Amino acid sequence: MSRLDPLPVSTSAPKERVAYLDNARYWVMLLVVIGHSLTELVVMDSARGVYTWIYLFHMPFFVLISGYTARHYVGDFRQIRRIVSTLIVPYLIVETGLQLITRHYDGEPEHFMILSPQWLGWFLAALFIWRLTTPIWRALKYPITTAVLISLLAGLIEIPNVLALPKVLGLLPFYVIGLHFDREVFLWLGHARNRIVAAVLLGGSFVVCLAFAQSWADRWPLTTWLLWKARYDELGAGPLEGIAIRALLLVIAFVLTLAALSLVPRGRSWTTTMGGRTFYCYLLHGFVILWLDRHFDLWQRIEPYGATAVLGCIATATIVANLLMTKPVATVFRPIFEPRLTWMFRDPSEDTQHLPGDHPDVWDRGVERTLPRRAHRPPSHHHLR
Repeated sequence: MSRLDPLPVSTSAPKERVAYLDNARYWVMLLVVIGHSLTELVVMDSARGVYTWIYLFHMPFFVLISGYTARHYVGDFRQIRRIVSTLIVPYLIVETGLQLITRHYDGEPEHFMILSPQWLGWFLAALFIWRLTTPIWRALKYPITTAVLISLLAGLIEIPNVLALPKVLGLLPFYVIGLHFDREVFLWLGHARNRIVAAVLLGGSFVVCLAFAQSWADRWPLTTWLLWKARYDELGAGPLEGIAIRALLLVIAFVLTLAALSLVPRGRSWTTTMGGRTFYCYLLHGFVILWLDRHFDLWQRIEPYGATAVLGCIATATIVANLLMTKPVATVFRPIFEPRLTWMFRDPSEDTQHLPGDHPDVWDRGVERTLPRRAHRPPSHHHLR
């Protein structure tokens, strides 16, 4: 991969939504909700197989897309305001709310641990840290190599769960790789030959995960490795073995992420519109799952039904995810999760350190600037918009 391209000189051109990125967010958000809905059923081989396959690549996929849409971050007034309104405020709301629910039903945590995300808040915390450190990854000569080394070495030491640092460091390479992507990479992935290979890779890996779900559970805790936060010794591995396993998982995750990106539709469809509202789905689906689990003991009730329960869980999670990506949900929750906060910040026109103009929002909203095409770019670029 080439080094990062310099920031664009002009930022005043109009911006538009990119159908490809919104489509990608829609499909990966389905995997997020399905994966979380299967967490309590992984004692069954069928659920563990599907869960393992999803966790092999779904968060690396999401993180890489996050890195790609962070390419234009320069820290201007508007971007900083968006960090506060779409990351910090939702983080505080969601993390406090989820901890209140678990405290009500389970009595835990005894004391609020707002800076130690227990579940969904970790990704908001990670986006906050990754976005603020973006200038560092742009300035380094070998950013991807550095990020990979940090990820591999992070599993050797005890890292407190402050703002989900273990996961932030473990998944860091995918964010930095995303910073290096450009449209040509996505166009290359969309070639028919590459899409065939991608379908074989994703389908084959799914079959392997189902076939070996029981043996993996008996021998080593693969599902725990895929959370990217535990130390190697906690997973029963020595330093060298732990580094080797995480390196292998990084490669597998990267390959499957490319395969998933290759199969994402390029054209505009209903998934494009829904994909533009994944923000609300991500923040709200945890409350639905937690309420169904704690109040109705749902997963324990359906566990005896085996594979039927797994299929039902997947179908229900798909329905819930789509409902949470509808316009009424976005209309109701936008003022809560995306407050404008204009009263708190100075007007962007007062920013004399950056060129005027809009930049993509912090929560990877699928926004791209309409830049002049370079001479060597093919006219098919509109497929990514």
